[in-house]
Amino acid sequence: MILGYGGMVSFGHAMFFGIGGYAVGILAHHGIASGWIQWPVGIAAAASWAAVIGALSLRTRGLYFIMITLAFAQLVYYLGAGLEAYGGDDGLNISRSRFITGLLDLRDKASFYWLCFALLCGTLWFCSRFANSRFGLVIRGAKSNDLRMTALGFPVFRYRLTAFVLSGAFGGLAGILLANEGAYISPAMMSWVKSGDLIVIVVLGGMGTLFGPLYGAIAFFALEESLPPLLDLGRKGWGEYWQIVFGPMLVLVALYAKGGIDSLFGPTSWLSRCSPPTA
Repeated sequence: MILGYGGMVSFGHAMFFGIGGYAVGILAHHGIASGWIQWPVGIAAAASWAAVIGALSLRTRGLYFIMITLAFAQLVYYLGAGLEAYGGDDGLNISRSRFITGLLDLRDKASFYWLCFALLCGTLWFCSRFANSRFGLVIRGAKSNDLRMTALGFPVFRYRLTAFVLSGAFGGLAGILLANEGAYISPAMMSWVKSGDLIVIVVLGGMGTLFGPLYGAIAFFALEESLPPLLDLGRKGWGEYWQIVFGPMLVLVALYAKGGIDSLFGPTSWLSRCSPPTA
């Protein structure tokens, strides 16, 4: 939403994972296990923090924007590491969310899987509507030439801030799911390494496409699981250096397949690629 369509390279987006996850963990630690309370609080907290960060960082461009988002992410990371009451660096084991209706119990793996799948489908639907809406066209137009969009009368800053807040809210939702999946939270879930992984996933799958990040996520985790055993076949212990092989692969994708994995689908890629905005 912000990297592919908006051209906003946030190097601290994993902090929203942490905010959503810690909202669930802190409430669960104090005996509030209802998902009807935990989830809205986590999403609202992530969106509110995104609004604060966006209001400050979106006044900059390029490298400055990257560094400001990274600085805020590290601030949140060390804040989580300093919460000794909630485990500090060691993290905190939590109980999974429960919903009052009893229709959904996240302790059941099948129920949790189908919930994640439904949320994924809903997110893809929302992003497709976003990309082809007037709002999305303004965001994509501002990526190409923000001065021209401003001259046409569009409040580009407000559009970008809204997109950044929406993206932060989705990050908070992902953090909520991550915390419930492992029944555990820790500062590691919002480190700069995780933020870098998110950028790698988008670049690998294809920026500015609908299904590209999904393809990128599947490919990233498939390679993360398959490369270490393959390297260990050559020599024991080489598996932990799988990034040495993955790095050049990513460079080749960035240089010669700028559409990412999404571009490999040929004529069918129109399903996930949005046409550029016209003047």
